[in-house]
Amino acid sequence: MVLLWRNRVFRIVFTADLIQQLAIWVRNMALLFYVMEQTNDDPVAVSLLTLFEYAPIFLFSFIGGALADRWNPKKTVIAGDWLSALSMLGILGFVAYGSWQAVFAAAAVSAVVTQFSQPSSAILFKRHIPEEQVGAAIGLSQGAMSLFLIFGPIVGTLCYSWLGLEASLATLAALLFLSGLVQCALPPFVRDAERRDVSLLADMADGLRFVRGKRSLLVLAASFALLGLASGLVAPLDVFLVTDRLGLPKESLQWLYAASGVGLLVGAAIAATSASKLNVRAVTFVGFALLAGSMIAEALSPWLGLTAAMRFMVGFALAFVQVVLGSLLVKWVDEAYVGRVNGILTPLFMAGTVTGTAAAGPMMKAFTLLPVFFLAAAVSLAAAFVSLGMRPERAENG
Repeated sequence: MVLLWRNRVFRIVFTADLIQQLAIWVRNMALLFYVMEQTNDDPVAVSLLTLFEYAPIFLFSFIGGALADRWNPKKTVIAGDWLSALSMLGILGFVAYGSWQAVFAAAAVSAVVTQFSQPSSAILFKRHIPEEQVGAAIGLSQGAMSLFLIFGPIVGTLCYSWLGLEASLATLAALLFLSGLVQCALPPFVRDAERRDVSLLADMADGLRFVRGKRSLLVLAASFALLGLASGLVAPLDVFLVTDRLGLPKESLQWLYAASGVGLLVGAAIAATSASKLNVRAVTFVGFALLAGSMIAEALSPWLGLTAAMRFMVGFALAFVQVVLGSLLVKWVDEAYVGRVNGILTPLFMAGTVTGTAAAGPMMKAFTLLPVFFLAAAVSLAAAFVSLGMRPERAENG
């Protein structure tokens, strides 16, 4: 762990991630509360906001991953943050002149830019972090995300409550600009000159062949698609779990996020030191199964304490899943394919998420909250059983 902190690239990427996470939560809470206020708590509008966040990920992830394998990752992550910051300022102008629907574009733009910069960060990890330190690096990154899952909603809620939407968007733009500035300190990155003679379509086809030849990646893709569907069904409805089921104000949603964040933080801290020793199939199965059980318990629970406890347990289990799978994917996949593999797996997860998100609001109106959560639990359990088909020890050789 000490050697990892001495790694300049890790320190820079880690710092930029912290700033980006703060920006993400300022955006998430501000847009959620603003849309609810503008639409009188309409679940379809909330579902539509989530759809605008997720649909671009599905549409742009594969091409973003392929381009990440071709472009200079340092320039990509910097340009991504700065272009996103400029777009937020543009959207701020529309909102200031009364076009409140522009907030949906804010969610979409952030999602699009991420699909080009996120795989580039994985490429930087692949090149600059020794393989034996990858598990710790992924664990620390997940731990940082967990901290912001705890404090991010609180900060985002306070930012919106005190400053309003326009100041929140301005803060978001400033944070993204700062993140890009930090990443200017990354070392130069030189791409293989031979890659420039290969067409983008050929690169994308090559990436598909690579994934198709790896059984573990195919099984993981199927599990992710199912998990995305389950997550999409419940993600837009979390706020109604708080308001309708628990009878609390919508601002209390931050405490459920915080409970999940504590679980993720504790789980990531433990998993970071033991990722290489864990059984991938067992960890994945238990994590997905716990998610299914939690969805049922949360849907039935009339008590905030029980709901928060379920969020903690799921956060703890999913931290192990994220750290184990994240570190193994970096090890399994050659540097030349990192972007494209991310770009293939992510759209499958997002295809499920977009489908679930689009259906969540109308299903809640038609069937109430409980049936939607029960369906999501069944899909999550199916993902757990599918994940048992992984054979990670064969991933490198197909």
